[in-house]
Amino acid sequence: MTLLPFPQVHAEHAATPLPRAPQTPEDTGLPHTFLVELVGKAMYQLGFARLMELSQHLCLAGTVVEAVCHFMRREGLLEVLRRGQHDGDVQFELTQAGHARAADWLVRNQYVGPAPVSLEAYRAGVLTQSLAAQPVDARRVHEAFADLVVSDEMKDRLGTAINSGRPLLLYGPSGSGKTYLASHLRRLMDGRVAVPHAIYVHGEVVRVFDEHCHQPASDAPDSHHGLDNRERADARWVLCQRPCVVAGGELTLEMLDLSFDARAGYYEAPPHFKANNGLFIVDDLGRQVITPRALMNRWIVPMERRHDYLMLRNGGKFTIPFDLVLVFSTNMDPRELDDAAFLRRLGHKIRVGAVTLGDYQRIFERAAATEDVPFDSEAFDALLHRHAQERRALLACLPQDLLHLITSRATYLGVRPQMSPELLDWAWLAYFGSAVPLEHNPQE
Repeated sequence: MTLLPFPQVHAEHAATPLPRAPQTPEDTGLPHTFLVELVGKAMYQLGFARLMELSQHLCLAGTVVEAVCHFMRREGLLEVLRRGQHDGDVQFELTQAGHARAADWLVRNQYVGPAPVSLEAYRAGVLTQSLAAQPVDARRVHEAFADLVVSDEMKDRLGTAINSGRPLLLYGPSGSGKTYLASHLRRLMDGRVAVPHAIYVHGEVVRVFDEHCHQPASDAPDSHHGLDNRERADARWVLCQRPCVVAGGELTLEMLDLSFDARAGYYEAPPHFKANNGLFIVDDLGRQVITPRALMNRWIVPMERRHDYLMLRNGGKFTIPFDLVLVFSTNMDPRELDDAAFLRRLGHKIRVGAVTLGDYQRIFERAAATEDVPFDSEAFDALLHRHAQERRALLACLPQDLLHLITSRATYLGVRPQMSPELLDWAWLAYFGSAVPLEHNPQE
């Protein structure tokens, strides 16, 4: 098994982490029998296809597909339907025997997407792109958060937490901005990463690339055109922004294991697998169906050893890197978690509470601009009086939430939204509920 260098080295894309495209079946790191089955299943679905079409469909260099097709012709599984003006125009078709074999292969495993990469290649890729090689400093953190209303103290604490390489716990009351801060930590993770469409492990295929978790880079190099065959990027990898995966109250222990699709015959990677080289946020810790203690116990080994164990349906185990920034967000006080082993492994526990009066006004002014509502200082002062009267904290979520209620009301009435004391008062009561005690039922 041959592993190509990671990252690739041709001059035009030296700054990207994509490896070079393998030029022979051996270079792919995949068993020859697997490549034969993959090509056969693709041909079964396509009916007949040109060499270039097969190459693009399987994300493999034409030389690799051509070598596999040549072997299949010798075995009587494939035949040439017609030849074009160049090698890429050769059109293949399955023989009757090849059609029958491909049908059997599809019954066992219906994966016919881009060719996977080997587990060894995936591990090497994650190591090369590790967040550990990306420390942040104060200047970078303050620049990244310059357009956000976040205190300097909070910026410094978040930047320090990222550098520690250990999990982070953000805790505080609902609406204080914990999830907002957690998601914006992505700004501190520069660079792009190569994410494989899938990996091959112990005879099984595990899909990794997920359009819901991975955002392809807009300037990714073209893996099929403009470069010499030997210098093309490996199309089995997708150049992406560093991932940011969020799991909330729907998270279960089963979701943190491989998910096997019995009908399709292949696996889907769990969310923390897809978050490697990026950010994984467990939001609303304590609201999951599983208990915080059960979830914490699941993370003890990955947090300590920086790798995770996954199990296949046949009982085979393998390890994957655990190279990500793990952030827990919760309304609970850390003492309520009652798990000393887990709390010890958390690098930083940062409380996110009410904002200062000055920050609250700045957030309100920005929210007003976003909602296209003219800011009114008299109405804002009346709102502050309401806060003091009912002893409600100045939480970061309130400006946007209250102003959105005003714009919704204005849309309903067909008028232009205004930030008046009366409308803010209406929005306050709609948001928090009436402050007037409910009347007794006269029938009681």
